[in-house]
Amino acid sequence: MTPLSPLTHNALTQNELGVTHGFFTRQGGVSQGIYAGLNVGYGSADARENIEANRAHIKQWLDVTHLATVNQTHSADCVFIGSEAEAAAAREQCADALITDRRGIALAVLTADCAPILMADRHSGLVAAIHAGWRGAQSGVVETTLDMMQSRGARPETMIAVIGPTISPQAYEVGAEFVATFAHSHEDSDRFFAPAQRAGHAIFDLPGFILARLAHAGVTAHNMARCTYGEADMFFSHRRNTHEGLADYGRQLSAICLR
Repeated sequence: MTPLSPLTHNALTQNELGVTHGFFTRQGGVSQGIYAGLNVGYGSADARENIEANRAHIKQWLDVTHLATVNQTHSADCVFIGSEAEAAAAREQCADALITDRRGIALAVLTADCAPILMADRHSGLVAAIHAGWRGAQSGVVETTLDMMQSRGARPETMIAVIGPTISPQAYEVGAEFVATFAHSHEDSDRFFAPAQRAGHAIFDLPGFILARLAHAGVTAHNMARCTYGEADMFFSHRRNTHEGLADYGRQLSAICLR
């Protein structure tokens, strides 16, 4: 199997954070066809043995025995993983963010255009992984996660957050109803939209919206600025496959764990 080379960010490789992380791409892995590479999505129609082999390959790279993922539902819900048993059972829970202070447990989220956010707090030793699509971001998944981390001793001024590969504004065209939904819940949301070429449409800056929410909370945040839609060789993309008339799509994984 091809050695993995996930993307990493310097902000999360600081020694005092004590974490290992990776924004895994589609490169590597054993899946074929439209799932070619490192597809980890049980929700796809890919062969289950391929998905399990790909996940095992990621666990080996991270050097962990448990890779905790949840049943993502585009919600604002966050769960705390406090034991290996909870890590093993996490996939049965509906949530879109995970937090832990346990070593040897990797927290992971799956994406294919939505934003993966990896976080670490040097004060409390907590780490978190967040899946933030537009629904989750709009309904407060970032804020819910920050609140839970702070309730367990984290401080915004000692947190680091990195937004991994996600769909870029140039590829994220939305309709007027979408814009109105954000305007109703966030008074300042108009700055994250720009006119699209099609009349009555706009382009939406999902990473920009998330960065603003993190900055408002006092968290130092970074955006890797890698587009899942535009980089077909590197990333799976739900929107790209839909535009190409394909019935399904793969998912990539982003993970963080305490060394």
